[in-house]
Amino acid sequence: MNIETTRITRILAAISLVSLAGCGGDAATTTTDIEKVNPTEPVSDWRMVWNDEFDSTSIDANKWNFELNCAGGGNNEKQCYTDSEQNAFIKDGVLNIVALPAEEGAEKPYTSARLNTRYNADFTYGRFEMRAKLPAGQGSWPAFWMMPTDEEYGTWPRSGEIDILEAVNLKTVAEDGTVEANVYGTLHYGREWPNNSSSGKAYALPEGMNPADDFHTYAIEWQEGEIRWYVDGYLYATQRRSEIRYNSKDEAVGLKHKGWFAEYFEQGSGELTTHWDNAPFDKDFYLILNHAVGGDWPENVNNLGIDETAFAEGQSFEIDYVRVYECASDPATGKGCETVRPGYDSLDDALVEGEAPLPPPPPSEAPAENLDVFDGSLNANWIAWDCCGGTTPETITDADKGDVIKFNINDNNGTVLGFSTRGGHFPDDFAGTSSPFDASPLLEYNGRLTFDMKVVTPPTSDTTWLLKAEAGDGGPNTGDVALTESNEGLAPVTGQWQTYTFPLSMLQEKDLDLSAIDVLMVFPAWQTGEGAEYLITNVAIEGDLPEPPQVDLFTDGQNLDWPMWDCCGGSTPTEVMDDAEHGLTAEFTIGEAPTVMGFNTRSSAGGSDTPFDATSILENGVLQFDVKVMSNPNNPDATWLMKIESNEGDTAVELPLTDAGDAPAVGEWKTYTFTFADLAGAGLDVSAIDVVMIFPAWGTGEGAVYRVDNAKMYDPSASAGDEITIFQDTAADMWSIWDCCGGSTPTEETDDADHGTVAEFVIGSAPTVMGFLADDGISFDASAILANGVVQFEMKMVTPPNDPDSVWTFKIESTGAATAVELPLAQSVEGEVPVIGQWQTYTFTLQSLFDAGLDISDINVLMMFPAWGTGEGAVYRIDNVVIANP
Repeated sequence: MNIETTRITRILAAISLVSLAGCGGDAATTTTDIEKVNPTEPVSDWRMVWNDEFDSTSIDANKWNFELNCAGGGNNEKQCYTDSEQNAFIKDGVLNIVALPAEEGAEKPYTSARLNTRYNADFTYGRFEMRAKLPAGQGSWPAFWMMPTDEEYGTWPRSGEIDILEAVNLKTVAEDGTVEANVYGTLHYGREWPNNSSSGKAYALPEGMNPADDFHTYAIEWQEGEIRWYVDGYLYATQRRSEIRYNSKDEAVGLKHKGWFAEYFEQGSGELTTHWDNAPFDKDFYLILNHAVGGDWPENVNNLGIDETAFAEGQSFEIDYVRVYECASDPATGKGCETVRPGYDSLDDALVEGEAPLPPPPPSEAPAENLDVFDGSLNANWIAWDCCGGTTPETITDADKGDVIKFNINDNNGTVLGFSTRGGHFPDDFAGTSSPFDASPLLEYNGRLTFDMKVVTPPTSDTTWLLKAEAGDGGPNTGDVALTESNEGLAPVTGQWQTYTFPLSMLQEKDLDLSAIDVLMVFPAWQTGEGAEYLITNVAIEGDLPEPPQVDLFTDGQNLDWPMWDCCGGSTPTEVMDDAEHGLTAEFTIGEAPTVMGFNTRSSAGGSDTPFDATSILENGVLQFDVKVMSNPNNPDATWLMKIESNEGDTAVELPLTDAGDAPAVGEWKTYTFTFADLAGAGLDVSAIDVVMIFPAWGTGEGAVYRVDNAKMYDPSASAGDEITIFQDTAADMWSIWDCCGGSTPTEETDDADHGTVAEFVIGSAPTVMGFLADDGISFDASAILANGVVQFEMKMVTPPNDPDSVWTFKIESTGAATAVELPLAQSVEGEVPVIGQWQTYTFTLQSLFDAGLDISDINVLMMFPAWGTGEGAVYRIDNVVIANP
């Protein structure tokens, strides 16, 4: 069932924006302070290229075509358009388009006129301006608008429509005494009717003026990617093309601006595709002037219907002139002549948000994740929701299940209830963010939607209990699915808790877009639920997720599946104790015979034949190990190497250790990291890795004694369930404590019993920022935990900066500072500023950082510092730095 359509049909059918001609937008009047662009001082580069001043005695047939039909404009309008001089004529330099009662027995009850410039005057970009006095009366609908000349993107609205001016029912008086005075500017675009889209804005003249009382100037300025609407020189609305946001992998992950879009069949392939670019507003359009009577919009608003007395003597749309200007600076794009004011590009003021859909999500490369919507408490970004019944679902305590959500249906007017993360459903005081869930990766892991439910009081009438799931802000959905279609096949039984499980594959077959689930509903069939009370808990979208693959070659002891190995020297590598940090390590000794050494899983080397498949972690996985040289090779020119082989040596890659760090040195532990992406690029088949070797180059190693520890193959970004601890007692592998520009070396210090070892930063006279930096080529992909994830750390200010006005700041960047977000600590979730001598926690949600422009797929710097140039004298400590699900 289409709940929204049902409600709109009951309340206000014609504002559904299904009309083929122009129709309305938000009827609310503007509250913007008037800051006119001075129309007496036009931008110098606007050059008039076409106009009609209506100074002649008759309508110029070289400029205007009459449309002759009784089709009602596709909006059920009540007029026939004629070329009669009674309906359109010029008098005293003014074009009059007059709506009149038709003769008795005529096809439609009114006559009027509709004029267009198609093939006489067609334009792409420019300023389009009309000075006019609008008609009044219930049922009156004047318009100045544009349609595509050749419909190159397809039939309406795929090729677009630009409504420069529309108004309906001007000067009608409502029961509360308000007088209709709005004008509208609107765009139509998108998918084929009836799934078309539109966006626009209403505007009311200042100081109680009415467009039907006097002449006013109505205009748009149309340039590549942007259209602006004006009344008497005041810019009241701006619409733009959509702008896609990309991550570091050049994948579309959202929209920077939600504007217009186009959907059309590609030439050549014939494929129906969606475009977030200038289309359809980048082709020739022609002008239209018309005066409609009645129709879906005017007859269903204000006082409803048509006031016959308003048209008894004719109702005139009076046009003083129509003018078209070209931007001489750049006619090809129309840019360079913008007449703008402060606020024109702000969503809080003039900028209008369009109806563009989100781009399809990129293929999920990160491990799939589960979602708990309610497991005793609500997910921070979801609400318990009553669509239309006026109730507020509440959390109560059940004897069997603990905290659960209680839903009630009080009347039979119809409602649906459940859980939503759709922004339009949120109450004003909700602190979460809209976070549609991508469940598509769960398909291969027995993915399912599951919940527990108990009916406390059944509806007063017989009903069918239903599930409905939606995606993409009301887009693809499952429709109504009976609970008896669940795996359990059970209908609810009053007083009993029952579990319901729906495979994601089933929901996908019912047309749900698994990549953007944002509403889950469980309810009695529409208008049959009166009297129902029911409880729901343990709402989850989940799968049987595997642990990310990894192999520990040596940490405090050898892996018997991958034993220590001397290829050809006849030695037996041993386990020896090293320092307190490393404990038991693997020690290799090279004698006279040339050899290579390392770890081998092949049965020929005593291993268990368990090759490591790194395919699923190719993007972020690494081979990593620590090396400490006890004695250098006798040959001073020996080069230390890493060699890795796959599938009994079918492929292999050999690289110097200096490709991953400094050369080994006697008595020092050094860490080396090789990414699987680089190894695969060098020719390694990563699906069957079976030997890892660390050694001085063949034939140069005699005399070498060295130790290896913490040798492993794994995905550091997937550890701890796609979470990362950047600092806790010490910096994480491949991360370091960092001073950008001050020349200091941050240290690890011991603090109180709760914090242990912490990172300490000291700022001298040189301006700097400080924090934590990932090694070259290393970053953290937080995409998998965007919905609920946070960046969190603890901080203690030991000594404040000398500058008392210094603002403590948090900054986070992606690799190469391609994207960055900088915020005061006071804008954290906690909203606190540092206090001397106190440990304080600071939390920033990933969603807020993403919304501010951060590419969360590529995080490699986190900074905490007094604002640049104000930090001298500051001493502070940081601990427990994480990017995680709370």
